[in-house]
Amino acid sequence: MYENAIIVGVNLGQIELRVLNEEIDELILLADTAEAKVVDTMIQNKNKIDPSTFVGSGKMKSIINNAEALNCRIVIFNNELTPAQLKNIQKIAGDKIMIIDRTGLILNIFEKHAKTKEAKAQIQLAKLKYLLPRLTRQWTHLERQMGGVGTRGGPGEAQIEIDRRLIRKQITSLNKELKKIQSQRITQHKSRDNIYKVSLAGYTNAGKSSIMKCLSGSKAYIQDQLFSTLDTTTRKIENKNQYKFLLSDTVGFIRKLPHDLVASFRSTLMEIEESDLIIKVLDSSSLNIQMHLGTIEEVFKSLDISSKLELIVFNKIDLLDSHRIDKLKKLYPDAIFISAYRQLKINELIDAIQKKLSTLNIISNINIPYSQFSVIDYIYKNCKILHKKEYDDKVVLKIEASQSVLDKLDSQIK
Repeated sequence: MYENAIIVGVNLGQIELRVLNEEIDELILLADTAEAKVVDTMIQNKNKIDPSTFVGSGKMKSIINNAEALNCRIVIFNNELTPAQLKNIQKIAGDKIMIIDRTGLILNIFEKHAKTKEAKAQIQLAKLKYLLPRLTRQWTHLERQMGGVGTRGGPGEAQIEIDRRLIRKQITSLNKELKKIQSQRITQHKSRDNIYKVSLAGYTNAGKSSIMKCLSGSKAYIQDQLFSTLDTTTRKIENKNQYKFLLSDTVGFIRKLPHDLVASFRSTLMEIEESDLIIKVLDSSSLNIQMHLGTIEEVFKSLDISSKLELIVFNKIDLLDSHRIDKLKKLYPDAIFISAYRQLKINELIDAIQKKLSTLNIISNINIPYSQFSVIDYIYKNCKILHKKEYDDKVVLKIEASQSVLDKLDSQIK
C-alpha cells in the first residue's frame, strides 16, 4: 500500500535549476519504486544550508504542517542529511511523520530488491554504516526506516551503546563475508581467462537486462522500475562467427549513489573492472542522456576504471521518431542504436561487439603435429580459423585469438 509523501529540495544556486528539477524528477521515481506516492514538492532557495535543520526550523515546521494537511506520513529530502540534522528534523516532525533522505531511500530500495546472499550482505553492510552514526534515543523511527535494526522501544544511553557495539560487530562480520565472496570471484575469473569478458553498464532502467535477454536468450528478470535487479548475471554468448564472450549485466547506477553503497558493491562491480569491453547502455528516450553518461563516468572514476574498450549503446529507439534518432547519431557517431524490447538492430550490436573484441586478438600461425590432433577441438572452440593447410605430418593453421588462448596453445603443443 502506497504512503503519501512530500519531497523537499534546496536550491543553493550552485547548479542550474534544470539540473535540480531533474534530480527531483528522479527522486519521484525512486519514491514510486519504494511505494511512496509523492503528492507535493517543495523547493527552497537558500544561500547556505542550515546546520541544524537543513532548511531552517521555521521552514521545517511549515513543511510538517503541509505534510499533515496533505495526510503525508513521509517527508523525503533530496540531499543526504547529517545525523544531527535528521535527529533535529525528526524531533520537529514527531512520531507520525517519518523523515528520510535520498541515501536512506536508495538503501531501502536496494534492500527490497536484493535477492542473493551476496546482494543482501552488500546492502546490509551499507545500511549499517549509514545507521551507526544515527542512533540516538529520539530515533525510534529508525526501527521502521532501517527494518528494525538497532533501536528497540525507548532505548536509553546504555541500550544505544549496546546497539552500536552490535552494529560494529555485524559490520566486521559482513566485511569478512564479502571478502570471502570476492576471493571466490577472483578464483572464478581465473578460470575464464581464455574468453573475453564484456560488461553492460548504465543508468538504472536503461534496459541492460533486456539486452542481456536478447543476446543470451536467458530469462533475465525485467521490470520497468529503478533497480529492479541488483545481482550480477553472467552468460556465455556464442554466435556464427565464433566470437565467444562472457556477458555480464551489472547493477544500475544513479545520480548521488551513496558512497558506502558503491564500496559495498565493489565485489559485484569487479565484473566491470575485469572486463575487456564495457558497453555503456543509455536510454535514448531520456532527456538526461548527458547526465546519465556523466554518472556512469563518475562511478568508473570512483572504481579507478580506465583504459578499457568502450561501446556506447542507445536502447529504446522504438520510443523515438526518426528526427530524434538522427540528432543522436550526429552527437554520438560511433554509438549503436537498438531496441532490445522490439529486438531491433540486435545484429548490429553483435557485429559491433565482435569488431571491438577483434582489436584485442592476435593473428598467429601454428603447426599442429598429427600426434597432437586432439588440440584441434580446443582451437575450433576458442579461435577464429583464417586459413588451414594440411601436410603429411602436420596441420598449419592461421588463427585469430586472444593472447591468453595463444599462451595456452603454446603450452599444449610441443
